Order: sequence, then structure tokens, then C-alpha cells
Amino acid sequence: MADTTKTIISTSPFLHDQATTPRIMWEVVFSMVPVLLAGFYYFGISAVLVTVVTVLACLGTEWVFAGDKRTILDGSALITGILLAFTLPPGFPLWMAFVGGVAAIGMGKIIWGGLGQNVFNPALVGRAFLQAAFPTAITTWELPDGRYLEARGANLALPFFKDNTVDAISAATPLAKMKFDHALTPWWDLLTGNTSGCIGETSAGLLLLLGLYLVARRLINWRIPLAMALTVVILTSALYFSAPQQYPPPHFMLLAGGFMIGAVFMATDLVTSPLTPKGVWIYSIGIGILIVVIRVWGGLPEGVMYAILMMNAATPLINKFTKTRVYGH
Repeated sequence: MADTTKTIISTSPFLHDQATTPRIMWEVVFSMVPVLLAGFYYFGISAVLVTVVTVLACLGTEWVFAGDKRTILDGSALITGILLAFTLPPGFPLWMAFVGGVAAIGMGKIIWGGLGQNVFNPALVGRAFLQAAFPTAITTWELPDGRYLEARGANLALPFFKDNTVDAISAATPLAKMKFDHALTPWWDLLTGNTSGCIGETSAGLLLLLGLYLVARRLINWRIPLAMALTVVILTSALYFSAPQQYPPPHFMLLAGGFMIGAVFMATDLVTSPLTPKGVWIYSIGIGILIVVIRVWGGLPEGVMYAILMMNAATPLINKFTKTRVYGH
């Protein structure tokens, strides 16, 4: 009887990680489901509508322009759509949200060559585009009020038509109240999410728990959120203790606005963050410094998006100048 066994000869490495790109992407998607549920709890059906529209826009753009149609199944475009929705106010017009999804994939991913080639976080590219194109709509906020099945604000506004709807419960975000009125929001409201703000950023406590889960699953680099938090705490502590009437306390800077969602889901993007250990610390500390500078001295109350995008731009240089020494050289 002939021997049917075969000797397989291959080159190293011989050990293969089971963490494939689709597996990582889909596990991150599942980890964001609690954030969406919290968005629905606080802002009702509008949170779901905005998320569905941005996801459809991202998936559709990926399908139309991606060379390999199989990439629509890897979960990356889905993550972009969900994260983009999480950075938008619940009353944001749906047609604008769709435009943002197209910009996120088209300008933030496809033109760079697709998955793994983009320099900037695609969701933040989409958000930055919407910030520039529709500054009024993207800075119109609402308080949670238990209207679960009612569309909010200008959700259903027609494209390019002025919406004259006035929402009586519109309110400034905690960061805006602190910057312009020097009024602090109670830490418990920041922790639970009972404040005005973007769909996915209000519940800092939930985002912290999800960050710990992702770190435990080794899906994100723990050094990035840790270095960002330490940098913000050190800088804001120095400012706060020098003039407590003028500057916010450190815990407020961590819990308010988009710091948590940025630190957990956006700054940790495997494609747009540095590859070297030293580079990761430089990148993360840079984001923390820029957040404090923009929030405290900039014209806008929030600076997480711009801080991450600027350090995304610096990532190729950081990788170049922090290369690890090759063993034997």
C-alpha cells in the first residue's frame, strides 16, 4: 500500500495567531452594542436611525469603490459607520449623516488604498468633514428626556432645505458649559451619561468598562488610553491647582466629552497608531497634550477629534524615528 502522507515544507513563522482581521473587527463591533443601547436609552430612536444611516452609507461606499468586494464582510466599514454615528448629535439630519458615511469611507479609506493603508481614522475623517460642512447642525445638542420613539431635532429634514424646527430642550454639552459659563456638570451624570452630547460619548462609565474588556481581550493596546489619561490628568491637575476657579478638575476632563470614546475606540486603531513601543507612548502623550491645549486655550470646547487626527498624521514619522533595533545588528 502506497504511503499517502506528505511532508510539508514551509518558511517561518510556524506559529500563527488566531486573531484574524475579521475576528478582531467583529469582536469590536459586538463590544460597541452596549454603547448603542445606552444611546437609545438616553436619546431614543434617533440614536438608532443615525447609526443605521451611517452604517449603510459606509457599507454602500465600500461596496461601490472597493476593488475586493469581500472587504465588506471583514467588519471594518461597519465599525467606521458605528463610530461615526457615535460622534454625532442625536438630532443630526439623516441625509447629512449619510454624506458623512460616504466621506468617511471614500476620503478616509478608499483613496488611501483600502484597509490597512489609510493614515487617518476614517470615522474621524467623516466627522471632520461634517464639522466643516455643517457646523451648526453638528453642534446642536439635546438633553435625554425619555422620548424613545420620537425622532429628534432635524433628523427628518429634507436635503439642502432650511429646517425651522425649534427644540425647546436643546442644551449645551458639559464641555461647552465649562468653557463658556465655568459651570461644572456633576460627575455622576458624566459617569452614567445623563447629559447632552454625541450619541456614543455621554456614558463615560460604560466606555471605561468596555475599554477594560478590550484590553483584557488584547484587542487594543492598553498603553494608549493609559498614556492619554495620565497626560491629561497631570496637565489639568497643574492647571486646576494653580487656578481652580478658572480651570476644570482632572476628573471632569476625563469623563466629559469624547475623551473616553476617543481613548478606547479611536486612538487605539491598529492601522493609524504607531507600531513601535516607544512610538506608542509618544503618540499617546501627544494626543493628551493636544486635547488639553485645544480644550483649555482653543476656540472650541472639544479637541479629541483634532488631537487624534493630528497624531495620526505624525504616526508615519513616529514609526520611522522609533524603529526597534534588529537583533544581531
